[in-house]
Amino acid sequence: MTLPGFPDAMPVAGLAGGLLIGLAAVIMLLGLGRIAGASGMLARASGIANMGAPRAVALAFAFGLPLGALLVTLVSSEAAPRFTGSIPQLVIAGLLVGFGTRLGSGCTSGHGVCGLSRLSRRSMVATLTFMASGFATVGLMRAFGFING
Repeated sequence: MTLPGFPDAMPVAGLAGGLLIGLAAVIMLLGLGRIAGASGMLARASGIANMGAPRAVALAFAFGLPLGALLVTLVSSEAAPRFTGSIPQLVIAGLLVGFGTRLGSGCTSGHGVCGLSRLSRRSMVATLTFMASGFATVGLMRAFGFING
């Protein structure tokens, strides 16, 4: 299925992925009473944070993310990963994202998925900030010729 104007869109896969993310967030919240925020889980798994989900759960979450991506890549030829930047660019981008998630007390999964579903005002502000920053970044990168389109 394709969408007019979006020939590369995969709405069924997107819907299925969104449902699975929502289901995982519900299971985490109802099963452990914890938010399934990736930055919090990674901070707990790495030992940066002492609070949050049990460390074994955080480690399983942290290892499950790349293993799940690897599984999808092995099963589907359409899901092959692509990186347009160099390794140093990816490392710098990752560090900036990590700094931002600590500064904002959470990431897009914690605020955008879990926080918005709980009608958290703080998460609404954080998610609007994430979105506005993303729009501004893409606009600037296009204006300066870093990306096309």
